[in-house]
Amino acid sequence: MAATKAVIFDLWGCVQIPRPLHIFHKYEESLGLPRDFIDKTIMNRGPESALHRAGLGKLTLSQMILQLEVECQKEVSRQSLSLPPQFSVQKLFDEVREALRFNTSILQASAKLRNHGVVTCVLAQSWVDDSEQRADTAQTLFILNTHFDLVLQSCRVGARLPDSALFNHALQRLGATPQQVIFVGAEEANVIAARALGMGVVLMEDPSEAIKQMQALSGVELLSSDEICPVYYNPEEVPHCSVSIKPGVQTHLVDVGEGPAVLLCHGFPESWFSWRYQIPALADAGFRVLVPDMKGYGDSSAPPEIEEYSQEQICQDLLTLMDKLGIPQVTLVGHDWGGVLVWNMAQCHPERVRAVGSLNTPLFPVDPNSNPMEKLKATPIFNYQIYFQQPGVAEAEMEKDLERTFKIMFTGSLDKGLAISTDNVCERGGLFVGLPDDVPRSSILSESALKYYVQQYSKSGFRGPLNWYRNVERNWSWLCSRPRGKILMPALMVTAGKDPVLLPVFTTGMENMVPNLTRGHIEQCGHWTQMERPAELNKILLSWLKDVHEKAAIPVSPKL
Repeated sequence: MAATKAVIFDLWGCVQIPRPLHIFHKYEESLGLPRDFIDKTIMNRGPESALHRAGLGKLTLSQMILQLEVECQKEVSRQSLSLPPQFSVQKLFDEVREALRFNTSILQASAKLRNHGVVTCVLAQSWVDDSEQRADTAQTLFILNTHFDLVLQSCRVGARLPDSALFNHALQRLGATPQQVIFVGAEEANVIAARALGMGVVLMEDPSEAIKQMQALSGVELLSSDEICPVYYNPEEVPHCSVSIKPGVQTHLVDVGEGPAVLLCHGFPESWFSWRYQIPALADAGFRVLVPDMKGYGDSSAPPEIEEYSQEQICQDLLTLMDKLGIPQVTLVGHDWGGVLVWNMAQCHPERVRAVGSLNTPLFPVDPNSNPMEKLKATPIFNYQIYFQQPGVAEAEMEKDLERTFKIMFTGSLDKGLAISTDNVCERGGLFVGLPDDVPRSSILSESALKYYVQQYSKSGFRGPLNWYRNVERNWSWLCSRPRGKILMPALMVTAGKDPVLLPVFTTGMENMVPNLTRGHIEQCGHWTQMERPAELNKILLSWLKDVHEKAAIPVSPKL
Protein backbone atom coordinates (compact mmCIF):
# COMPACT_ATOMS: atom_id res chain seq x y z
CA MET A 1 0.00 0.00 0.00
CA ALA A 2 1.23 3.53 -0.79
CA ALA A 3 2.10 5.88 2.06
CA THR A 4 -1.10 6.76 3.90
CA LYS A 5 -2.29 10.25 3.10
CA ALA A 6 -5.77 10.08 4.62
CA VAL A 7 -8.05 7.96 6.77
CA ILE A 8 -11.81 8.04 6.14
CA PHE A 9 -14.20 7.09 8.94
CA ASP A 10 -17.85 6.15 8.64
CA LEU A 11 -19.95 8.13 11.11
CA TRP A 12 -22.46 5.46 12.09
CA GLY A 13 -21.07 2.70 14.29
CA CYS A 14 -17.55 4.07 14.03
CA VAL A 15 -17.22 7.72 15.05
CA GLN A 16 -20.56 7.53 16.84
CA ILE A 17 -21.58 4.38 18.67
CA PRO A 18 -23.48 2.12 19.11
CA ARG A 19 -24.65 1.14 15.64
CA PRO A 20 -28.25 2.30 15.05
CA LEU A 21 -29.21 -1.33 14.34
CA HIS A 22 -28.55 -2.18 18.02
CA ILE A 23 -30.89 0.61 19.10
CA PHE A 24 -33.53 -0.59 16.65
CA HIS A 25 -33.38 -4.09 18.12
CA LYS A 26 -33.92 -2.75 21.64
CA TYR A 27 -36.88 -0.70 20.48
CA GLU A 28 -38.36 -3.75 18.70
CA GLU A 29 -37.94 -5.86 21.83
CA SER A 30 -39.58 -3.21 24.03
CA LEU A 31 -42.68 -3.17 21.76
CA GLY A 32 -42.80 -6.87 20.92
CA LEU A 33 -42.13 -6.29 17.20
CA PRO A 34 -40.49 -8.94 15.01
CA ARG A 35 -36.70 -8.69 15.04
CA ASP A 36 -35.34 -6.62 12.13
CA PHE A 37 -38.78 -5.20 11.37
CA ILE A 38 -37.35 -1.66 11.53
CA ASP A 39 -34.24 -2.52 9.55
CA LYS A 40 -36.27 -4.12 6.74
CA THR A 41 -39.05 -1.51 6.78
CA ILE A 42 -37.05 1.68 7.18
CA MET A 43 -33.41 1.02 6.38
CA ASN A 44 -33.42 -1.33 3.41
CA ARG A 45 -36.32 -0.45 1.15
CA GLY A 46 -34.26 0.76 -1.77
CA PRO A 47 -33.81 4.11 -3.51
CA GLU A 48 -37.49 5.09 -3.31
CA SER A 49 -37.63 4.89 0.47
CA ALA A 50 -37.93 8.05 2.53
CA LEU A 51 -34.68 7.30 4.36
CA HIS A 52 -32.75 6.88 1.12
CA ARG A 53 -34.13 10.09 -0.38
CA ALA A 54 -33.46 12.06 2.80
CA GLY A 55 -29.89 10.76 2.78
CA LEU A 56 -29.48 12.25 -0.69
CA GLY A 57 -30.86 15.60 0.44
CA LYS A 58 -34.23 15.20 -1.31
CA LEU A 59 -36.26 15.29 1.90
CA THR A 60 -35.79 17.07 5.21
CA LEU A 61 -35.83 15.13 8.45
CA SER A 62 -39.37 16.27 9.30
CA GLN A 63 -40.61 15.17 5.87
CA MET A 64 -38.79 11.86 6.22
CA ILE A 65 -40.36 11.11 9.62
CA LEU A 66 -43.88 11.63 8.24
CA GLN A 67 -43.25 9.42 5.21
CA LEU A 68 -41.60 6.71 7.32
CA GLU A 69 -44.76 6.52 9.45
CA VAL A 70 -46.73 5.83 6.25
CA GLU A 71 -44.21 3.22 5.08
CA CYS A 72 -44.42 1.40 8.42
CA GLN A 73 -48.21 1.33 8.30
CA LYS A 74 -48.11 -0.11 4.77
CA GLU A 75 -45.61 -2.77 5.81
CA VAL A 76 -47.61 -4.00 8.82
CA SER A 77 -50.70 -4.09 6.62
CA ARG A 78 -48.83 -6.13 4.03
CA GLN A 79 -47.65 -8.57 6.72
CA SER A 80 -51.07 -8.63 8.45
CA LEU A 81 -49.46 -7.31 11.62
CA SER A 82 -50.51 -4.52 13.93
CA LEU A 83 -48.26 -1.82 15.33
CA PRO A 84 -48.49 -1.19 19.08
CA PRO A 85 -50.23 2.14 19.76
CA GLN A 86 -47.07 3.50 21.38
CA PHE A 87 -44.99 2.88 18.22
CA SER A 88 -43.63 6.13 16.80
CA VAL A 89 -40.94 6.77 14.20
CA GLN A 90 -40.30 10.09 15.95
CA LYS A 91 -39.81 8.26 19.24
CA LEU A 92 -37.48 5.79 17.52
CA PHE A 93 -35.25 8.57 16.18
CA ASP A 94 -35.33 10.32 19.56
CA GLU A 95 -34.00 7.14 21.15
CA VAL A 96 -31.24 6.96 18.55
CA ARG A 97 -30.26 10.55 19.37
CA GLU A 98 -30.19 9.85 23.09
CA ALA A 99 -28.19 6.63 22.79
CA LEU A 100 -25.50 7.80 20.38
CA ARG A 101 -22.17 8.93 21.83
CA PHE A 102 -18.81 9.76 20.36
CA ASN A 103 -16.29 6.95 20.20
CA THR A 104 -13.42 8.53 22.12
CA SER A 105 -10.91 5.95 20.85
CA ILE A 106 -11.62 7.11 17.29
CA LEU A 107 -11.36 10.78 18.26
CA GLN A 108 -8.03 9.93 19.87
CA ALA A 109 -6.85 8.04 16.78
CA SER A 110 -7.84 10.98 14.59
CA ALA A 111 -5.81 13.35 16.77
CA LYS A 112 -2.72 11.14 16.53
CA LEU A 113 -3.10 10.71 12.78
CA ARG A 114 -3.45 14.46 12.28
CA ASN A 115 -0.42 15.12 14.46
CA HIS A 116 1.53 12.86 12.09
CA GLY A 117 0.34 14.68 8.97
CA VAL A 118 -2.39 12.19 8.00
CA VAL A 119 -5.64 13.89 6.95
CA THR A 120 -8.82 12.54 8.55
CA CYS A 121 -12.32 12.57 7.07
CA VAL A 122 -15.81 11.52 8.18
CA LEU A 123 -18.52 10.29 5.81
CA ALA A 124 -21.90 10.94 7.37
CA GLN A 125 -25.12 9.38 6.16
CA SER A 126 -27.26 12.33 7.17
CA TRP A 127 -30.22 14.49 6.29
CA VAL A 128 -31.16 18.15 6.48
CA ASP A 129 -32.34 18.50 10.06
CA ASP A 130 -35.24 20.96 10.35
CA SER A 131 -36.63 19.35 13.51
CA GLU A 132 -37.00 20.86 16.98
CA GLN A 133 -33.98 18.81 18.01
CA ARG A 134 -31.72 20.26 15.29
CA ALA A 135 -29.45 21.84 17.93
CA ASP A 136 -28.21 18.29 18.66
CA THR A 137 -27.25 17.85 15.03
CA ALA A 138 -25.54 21.24 15.06
CA GLN A 139 -23.55 20.17 18.12
CA THR A 140 -22.56 16.90 16.45
CA LEU A 141 -21.35 18.70 13.32
CA PHE A 142 -19.43 21.20 15.43
CA ILE A 143 -17.58 18.41 17.22
CA LEU A 144 -16.89 16.55 13.98
CA ASN A 145 -15.48 19.67 12.34
CA THR A 146 -13.28 20.21 15.38
CA HIS A 147 -11.80 16.71 15.46
CA PHE A 148 -11.53 15.87 11.75
CA ASP A 149 -10.10 17.71 8.77
CA LEU A 150 -13.07 17.05 6.48
CA VAL A 151 -16.70 16.14 7.13
CA LEU A 152 -18.88 15.12 4.18
CA GLN A 153 -22.64 14.79 4.67
CA SER A 154 -24.46 12.60 2.18
CA CYS A 155 -27.36 15.08 2.01
CA ARG A 156 -24.97 17.83 0.89
CA VAL A 157 -23.04 15.72 -1.59
CA GLY A 158 -26.07 13.92 -3.09
CA ALA A 159 -24.51 10.49 -2.68
CA ARG A 160 -24.64 7.97 0.15
CA LEU A 161 -22.71 4.89 1.21
CA PRO A 162 -21.95 2.40 -0.17
CA ASP A 163 -22.24 4.35 -3.44
CA SER A 164 -18.80 4.82 -4.98
CA ALA A 165 -19.79 8.38 -5.88
CA LEU A 166 -19.45 9.43 -2.23
CA PHE A 167 -16.06 7.75 -1.93
CA ASN A 168 -14.87 9.37 -5.15
CA HIS A 169 -16.05 12.77 -3.98
CA ALA A 170 -14.07 12.28 -0.75
CA LEU A 171 -10.95 11.23 -2.67
CA GLN A 172 -11.20 14.31 -4.85
CA ARG A 173 -11.57 16.61 -1.82
CA LEU A 174 -8.67 14.89 -0.09
CA GLY A 175 -6.46 15.00 -3.16
CA ALA A 176 -5.63 11.33 -2.68
CA THR A 177 -5.68 8.10 -4.65
CA PRO A 178 -7.52 5.07 -3.23
CA GLN A 179 -4.15 3.44 -2.53
CA GLN A 180 -3.25 6.33 -0.20
CA VAL A 181 -6.43 6.03 1.86
CA ILE A 182 -7.69 3.79 4.66
CA PHE A 183 -11.44 3.41 5.19
CA VAL A 184 -12.76 2.47 8.63
CA GLY A 185 -16.41 1.44 8.80
CA ALA A 186 -18.85 -0.67 10.76
CA GLU A 187 -21.07 -1.74 7.84
CA GLU A 188 -19.73 -4.64 5.80
CA ALA A 189 -21.27 -3.32 2.56
CA ASN A 190 -19.41 -0.02 2.95
CA VAL A 191 -16.13 -1.77 3.67
CA ILE A 192 -16.54 -3.99 0.61
CA ALA A 193 -17.21 -0.95 -1.58
CA ALA A 194 -14.09 0.82 -0.27
CA ARG A 195 -11.96 -2.27 -0.84
CA ALA A 196 -13.26 -2.57 -4.42
CA LEU A 197 -11.94 0.95 -5.10
CA GLY A 198 -8.47 -0.03 -3.86
CA MET A 199 -8.49 1.44 -0.36
CA GLY A 200 -7.05 -0.23 2.68
CA VAL A 201 -9.99 -1.17 4.90
CA VAL A 202 -10.75 -1.80 8.56
CA LEU A 203 -14.06 -3.32 9.69
CA MET A 204 -15.01 -1.76 13.02
CA GLU A 205 -16.20 -4.61 15.21
CA ASP A 206 -13.92 -4.57 18.23
CA PRO A 207 -12.50 -1.02 18.69
CA SER A 208 -9.14 -2.22 20.06
CA GLU A 209 -8.63 -4.59 17.15
CA ALA A 210 -9.67 -1.89 14.69
CA ILE A 211 -7.08 0.52 16.16
CA LYS A 212 -4.40 -2.18 15.78
CA GLN A 213 -5.33 -2.64 12.12
CA MET A 214 -5.31 1.12 11.52
CA GLN A 215 -1.86 1.33 13.09
CA ALA A 216 -0.54 -1.51 10.93
CA LEU A 217 -1.93 0.04 7.73
CA SER A 218 -0.99 3.66 8.46
CA GLY A 219 2.36 3.19 10.15
CA VAL A 220 1.31 5.71 12.84
CA GLU A 221 1.65 4.69 16.50
CA LEU A 222 -1.94 4.65 17.73
CA LEU A 223 -1.78 2.19 20.61
CA SER A 224 0.62 3.96 22.96
CA SER A 225 -1.12 4.41 26.29
CA ASP A 226 1.62 6.53 27.85
CA GLU A 227 -0.26 9.73 27.16
CA ILE A 228 -3.44 10.66 25.38
CA CYS A 229 -2.73 12.85 22.39
CA PRO A 230 -5.01 15.89 22.58
CA VAL A 231 -6.57 17.54 19.60
CA TYR A 232 -4.87 20.80 18.74
CA TYR A 233 -5.86 23.77 16.64
CA ASN A 234 -3.88 25.06 13.70
CA PRO A 235 -3.85 28.86 13.31
CA GLU A 236 -6.19 28.77 10.33
CA GLU A 237 -8.76 26.63 12.18
CA VAL A 238 -9.71 29.16 14.84
CA PRO A 239 -11.54 32.50 14.80
CA HIS A 240 -9.22 35.48 15.21
CA CYS A 241 -10.19 39.02 16.16
CA SER A 242 -8.59 42.24 17.34
CA VAL A 243 -9.81 44.59 20.06
CA SER A 244 -8.74 48.22 20.31
CA ILE A 245 -7.34 48.87 23.79
CA LYS A 246 -6.46 52.51 23.22
CA PRO A 247 -5.37 54.59 20.24
CA GLY A 248 -2.56 52.75 18.49
CA VAL A 249 -2.74 49.66 20.68
CA GLN A 250 -4.71 46.55 19.76
CA THR A 251 -4.92 43.09 21.26
CA HIS A 252 -5.21 40.13 18.92
CA LEU A 253 -6.95 37.08 20.34
CA VAL A 254 -8.49 33.74 19.54
CA ASP A 255 -12.04 33.28 20.84
CA VAL A 256 -13.45 29.73 20.80
CA GLY A 257 -16.45 28.06 22.43
CA GLU A 258 -19.40 29.09 24.57
CA GLY A 259 -19.93 29.13 28.30
CA PRO A 260 -18.12 30.63 31.30
CA ALA A 261 -15.07 32.59 30.14
CA VAL A 262 -11.55 31.27 30.67
CA LEU A 263 -8.71 33.55 29.56
CA LEU A 264 -5.29 32.01 28.91
CA CYS A 265 -2.19 34.21 29.21
CA HIS A 266 1.07 33.01 27.63
CA GLY A 267 4.62 33.84 28.59
CA PHE A 268 8.04 34.44 27.00
CA PRO A 269 8.77 33.81 24.15
CA GLU A 270 5.43 32.38 23.15
CA SER A 271 2.10 33.41 21.57
CA TRP A 272 -1.56 32.42 21.73
CA PHE A 273 -0.44 29.33 19.78
CA SER A 274 1.30 27.94 22.86
CA TRP A 275 -2.19 27.04 24.18
CA ARG A 276 -3.13 25.14 21.00
CA TYR A 277 -3.65 21.84 22.88
CA GLN A 278 -5.72 23.43 25.65
CA ILE A 279 -8.13 25.49 23.52
CA PRO A 280 -10.16 22.59 22.03
CA ALA A 281 -10.15 20.62 25.30
CA LEU A 282 -11.58 23.54 27.28
CA ALA A 283 -14.03 24.50 24.53
CA ASP A 284 -15.31 20.90 24.31
CA ALA A 285 -15.75 20.94 28.10
CA GLY A 286 -18.17 23.85 27.82
CA PHE A 287 -16.05 26.98 28.28
CA ARG A 288 -15.54 30.09 26.22
CA VAL A 289 -11.78 30.13 25.70
CA LEU A 290 -10.12 33.51 25.13
CA VAL A 291 -6.45 33.44 24.18
CA PRO A 292 -4.71 36.73 23.44
CA ASP A 293 -1.33 37.45 21.99
CA MET A 294 0.00 39.40 24.96
CA LYS A 295 1.20 42.94 24.30
CA GLY A 296 4.33 42.93 22.14
CA TYR A 297 3.66 39.48 20.70
CA GLY A 298 2.33 38.12 17.41
CA ASP A 299 -0.51 40.13 15.93
CA SER A 300 -1.00 42.34 18.99
CA SER A 301 0.49 45.82 19.06
CA ALA A 302 4.13 46.14 20.09
CA PRO A 303 4.78 49.70 21.22
CA PRO A 304 8.50 50.37 21.80
CA GLU A 305 8.19 52.19 25.15
CA ILE A 306 9.31 50.07 28.10
CA GLU A 307 6.66 51.46 30.47
CA GLU A 308 3.93 50.11 28.16
CA TYR A 309 4.86 46.67 29.51
CA SER A 310 4.63 47.41 33.23
CA GLN A 311 2.35 45.09 35.13
CA GLU A 312 0.10 48.00 36.07
CA GLN A 313 -0.39 48.84 32.39
CA ILE A 314 -0.75 45.21 31.27
CA CYS A 315 -3.41 44.62 33.95
CA GLN A 316 -5.27 47.70 32.78
CA ASP A 317 -5.05 46.47 29.18
CA LEU A 318 -6.57 43.16 30.26
CA LEU A 319 -9.42 44.92 32.07
CA THR A 320 -10.13 47.01 28.96
CA LEU A 321 -10.13 43.84 26.85
CA MET A 322 -12.66 42.22 29.18
CA ASP A 323 -14.86 45.33 29.14
CA LYS A 324 -14.90 45.51 25.36
CA LEU A 325 -15.69 41.80 25.10
CA GLY A 326 -18.56 42.22 27.57
CA ILE A 327 -17.04 39.95 30.21
CA PRO A 328 -17.54 41.15 33.82
CA GLN A 329 -15.57 38.33 35.44
CA VAL A 330 -13.21 35.69 34.11
CA THR A 331 -11.15 32.70 35.17
CA LEU A 332 -7.49 33.46 34.43
CA VAL A 333 -4.80 30.88 33.71
CA GLY A 334 -1.24 31.96 32.98
CA HIS A 335 2.13 30.46 32.19
CA ASP A 336 5.56 32.04 32.79
CA TRP A 337 5.04 35.85 32.53
CA GLY A 338 1.37 35.08 32.04
CA GLY A 339 1.49 33.50 35.50
CA VAL A 340 2.94 36.69 36.97
CA LEU A 341 0.13 38.63 35.31
CA VAL A 342 -2.72 36.45 36.59
CA TRP A 343 -1.42 36.53 40.19
CA ASN A 344 -1.22 40.33 39.97
CA MET A 345 -4.76 40.50 38.56
CA ALA A 346 -6.00 38.30 41.41
CA GLN A 347 -4.35 40.54 44.00
CA CYS A 348 -5.04 43.93 42.49
CA HIS A 349 -8.35 43.39 40.68
CA PRO A 350 -9.99 40.46 42.53
CA GLU A 351 -13.53 41.62 41.63
CA ARG A 352 -12.92 40.77 37.99
CA VAL A 353 -11.35 37.33 38.61
CA ARG A 354 -13.56 34.31 39.32
CA ALA A 355 -10.60 31.98 39.82
CA VAL A 356 -6.88 32.05 39.05
CA GLY A 357 -4.46 29.38 37.89
CA SER A 358 -0.75 29.43 37.13
CA LEU A 359 1.55 27.00 35.37
CA ASN A 360 5.12 26.88 36.66
CA THR A 361 5.09 30.48 37.97
CA PRO A 362 4.57 30.68 41.74
CA LEU A 363 3.18 33.65 43.60
CA PHE A 364 6.20 35.71 44.65
CA PRO A 365 4.87 38.04 47.39
CA VAL A 366 6.20 41.57 47.06
CA ASP A 367 8.68 42.60 49.76
CA PRO A 368 8.69 46.39 50.26
CA ASN A 369 11.98 46.14 52.19
CA SER A 370 13.98 44.37 49.47
CA ASN A 371 14.92 45.80 46.07
CA PRO A 372 13.98 43.16 43.47
CA MET A 373 16.95 43.91 41.20
CA GLU A 374 19.29 43.02 44.03
CA LYS A 375 17.39 39.76 44.52
CA LEU A 376 17.75 38.91 40.83
CA LYS A 377 21.49 39.61 40.92
CA ALA A 378 21.84 37.36 43.96
CA THR A 379 20.07 34.42 42.31
CA PRO A 380 22.32 32.77 39.67
CA ILE A 381 19.56 31.08 37.65
CA PHE A 382 17.93 34.49 37.10
CA ASN A 383 21.10 36.01 35.61
CA TYR A 384 19.52 35.89 32.16
CA GLN A 385 17.04 38.52 33.35
CA ILE A 386 19.92 40.88 34.12
CA TYR A 387 21.22 40.25 30.59
CA PHE A 388 17.79 41.16 29.22
CA GLN A 389 17.81 44.62 30.83
CA GLN A 390 19.84 46.54 28.22
CA PRO A 391 17.57 47.33 25.25
CA GLY A 392 18.82 45.99 21.94
CA VAL A 393 21.36 43.48 23.23
CA ALA A 394 19.21 40.36 23.70
CA GLU A 395 17.08 41.43 20.73
CA ALA A 396 20.08 41.22 18.43
CA GLU A 397 21.02 37.75 19.66
CA MET A 398 17.51 36.31 19.41
CA GLU A 399 16.52 37.92 16.12
CA LYS A 400 19.72 36.89 14.32
CA ASP A 401 18.30 33.45 13.43
CA LEU A 402 14.69 33.01 14.56
CA GLU A 403 14.53 29.33 13.64
CA ARG A 404 17.61 28.58 15.73
CA THR A 405 16.26 30.69 18.60
CA PHE A 406 13.06 28.68 18.89
CA LYS A 407 14.84 25.36 18.46
CA ILE A 408 17.04 26.33 21.39
CA MET A 409 14.23 27.70 23.54
CA PHE A 410 11.55 25.06 23.03
CA THR A 411 13.10 21.85 24.32
CA GLY A 412 11.52 19.17 26.48
CA SER A 413 12.68 17.53 29.67
CA LEU A 414 13.67 14.38 27.76
CA ASP A 415 15.77 16.14 25.13
CA LYS A 416 19.41 15.21 25.52
CA GLY A 417 22.54 17.18 24.84
CA LEU A 418 21.07 20.68 24.52
CA ALA A 419 20.33 22.82 27.54
CA ILE A 420 20.39 26.56 28.03
CA SER A 421 22.24 27.72 31.07
CA THR A 422 20.48 30.72 32.58
CA ASP A 423 23.28 31.64 34.97
CA ASN A 424 26.50 33.46 34.02
CA VAL A 425 24.75 34.79 30.90
CA CYS A 426 26.21 38.28 31.32
CA GLU A 427 29.72 36.86 31.72
CA ARG A 428 29.29 34.62 28.67
CA GLY A 429 28.04 37.54 26.62
CA GLY A 430 24.76 35.96 25.55
CA LEU A 431 22.10 33.37 26.35
CA PHE A 432 23.02 31.17 23.38
CA VAL A 433 26.81 31.50 23.60
CA GLY A 434 28.50 28.12 23.38
CA LEU A 435 25.59 26.39 21.65
CA PRO A 436 26.04 24.96 18.12
CA ASP A 437 24.81 26.78 15.03
CA ASP A 438 22.90 23.73 13.84
CA VAL A 439 20.42 22.89 16.58
CA PRO A 440 18.13 19.85 16.43
CA ARG A 441 14.38 20.43 16.72
CA SER A 442 12.77 19.00 19.85
CA SER A 443 10.00 16.42 19.62
CA ILE A 444 7.70 18.84 21.48
CA LEU A 445 7.94 21.31 18.56
CA SER A 446 6.61 20.20 15.18
CA GLU A 447 8.04 21.63 11.97
CA SER A 448 4.79 23.48 11.28
CA ALA A 449 4.72 24.93 14.81
CA LEU A 450 8.32 26.09 14.43
CA LYS A 451 7.45 27.87 11.19
CA TYR A 452 4.48 29.57 12.84
CA TYR A 453 6.57 30.94 15.70
CA VAL A 454 9.17 32.19 13.21
CA GLN A 455 6.45 33.86 11.14
CA GLN A 456 4.93 35.51 14.23
CA TYR A 457 8.22 36.90 15.51
CA SER A 458 9.16 38.14 12.05
CA LYS A 459 6.50 40.83 12.54
CA SER A 460 7.62 42.72 15.65
CA GLY A 461 10.70 40.90 16.85
CA PHE A 462 11.72 40.57 20.50
CA ARG A 463 11.71 44.15 21.78
CA GLY A 464 8.14 44.03 23.09
CA PRO A 465 8.49 40.60 24.72
CA LEU A 466 11.81 41.58 26.35
CA ASN A 467 10.33 44.81 27.62
CA TRP A 468 8.25 42.73 30.05
CA TYR A 469 11.55 42.09 31.89
CA ARG A 470 12.54 45.77 31.95
CA ASN A 471 9.97 46.97 34.47
CA VAL A 472 11.27 45.18 37.55
CA GLU A 473 11.48 48.21 39.84
CA ARG A 474 8.42 49.90 38.32
CA ASN A 475 6.37 46.74 38.98
CA TRP A 476 7.74 46.53 42.50
CA SER A 477 6.83 50.14 43.31
CA TRP A 478 3.31 49.65 41.98
CA LEU A 479 2.69 46.43 43.91
CA CYS A 480 4.08 47.99 47.09
CA SER A 481 1.46 50.74 46.72
CA ARG A 482 -1.41 48.23 46.57
CA PRO A 483 -3.13 46.37 49.44
CA ARG A 484 -1.35 43.09 50.08
CA GLY A 485 -4.06 40.80 51.39
CA LYS A 486 -4.43 37.09 50.84
CA ILE A 487 -5.79 35.75 47.56
CA LEU A 488 -9.07 34.21 48.72
CA MET A 489 -10.56 33.07 45.41
CA PRO A 490 -10.18 29.49 44.09
CA ALA A 491 -6.64 29.08 42.80
CA LEU A 492 -4.55 26.46 41.03
CA MET A 493 -0.79 26.02 41.05
CA VAL A 494 0.69 23.52 38.58
CA THR A 495 4.39 22.77 39.06
CA ALA A 496 6.73 20.98 36.65
CA GLY A 497 9.39 18.72 38.10
CA LYS A 498 12.04 19.44 35.46
CA ASP A 499 11.60 23.20 35.01
CA PRO A 500 15.20 24.48 35.31
CA VAL A 501 14.22 28.03 36.34
CA LEU A 502 10.76 28.09 37.94
CA LEU A 503 11.52 25.39 40.48
CA PRO A 504 8.66 23.65 42.30
CA VAL A 505 10.36 24.47 45.62
CA PHE A 506 9.58 28.14 44.98
CA THR A 507 5.89 27.35 45.63
CA THR A 508 6.55 26.13 49.18
CA GLY A 509 4.23 27.85 51.63
CA MET A 510 1.95 29.40 49.00
CA GLU A 511 -1.06 28.22 50.98
CA ASN A 512 -0.25 30.93 53.54
CA MET A 513 -1.10 33.58 50.96
CA VAL A 514 -3.54 31.50 48.88
CA PRO A 515 -5.66 29.46 51.31
CA ASN A 516 -8.03 28.12 48.62
CA LEU A 517 -5.19 26.60 46.60
CA THR A 518 -5.40 23.42 44.55
CA ARG A 519 -2.10 21.90 43.49
CA GLY A 520 -1.15 19.93 40.41
CA HIS A 521 2.27 18.52 39.63
CA ILE A 522 3.74 16.95 36.50
CA GLU A 523 7.07 15.44 37.42
CA GLN A 524 8.48 14.56 34.01
CA CYS A 525 7.92 18.01 32.50
CA GLY A 526 10.12 20.99 31.75
CA HIS A 527 9.22 24.64 31.37
CA TRP A 528 6.92 24.37 28.33
CA THR A 529 4.11 22.59 30.15
CA GLN A 530 1.33 23.22 27.63
CA MET A 531 3.39 21.70 24.80
CA GLU A 532 5.32 18.96 26.58
CA ARG A 533 2.57 17.38 28.69
CA PRO A 534 -0.70 18.64 27.16
CA ALA A 535 -2.86 15.67 28.13
CA GLU A 536 -1.78 15.66 31.77
CA LEU A 537 -2.17 19.42 31.97
CA ASN A 538 -5.63 19.33 30.36
CA LYS A 539 -6.75 16.75 32.90
CA ILE A 540 -5.60 18.96 35.78
CA LEU A 541 -7.14 22.11 34.31
CA LEU A 542 -10.49 20.51 33.49
CA SER A 543 -10.82 18.87 36.90
CA TRP A 544 -10.13 22.19 38.64
CA LEU A 545 -12.38 24.24 36.34
CA LYS A 546 -15.25 21.79 36.78
CA ASP A 547 -14.87 21.90 40.55
CA VAL A 548 -14.68 25.73 40.64
CA HIS A 549 -17.82 26.18 38.57
CA GLU A 550 -19.79 23.44 40.32
CA LYS A 551 -19.10 24.99 43.73
CA ALA A 552 -20.16 28.39 42.40
CA ALA A 553 -23.33 26.85 40.88
CA ILE A 554 -22.32 28.16 37.45
CA PRO A 555 -23.72 25.88 34.73
CA VAL A 556 -21.28 24.40 32.24
CA SER A 557 -22.51 22.42 29.23
CA PRO A 558 -19.84 20.06 27.86
CA LYS A 559 -19.81 19.52 24.11
CA LEU A 560 -18.68 15.88 24.33
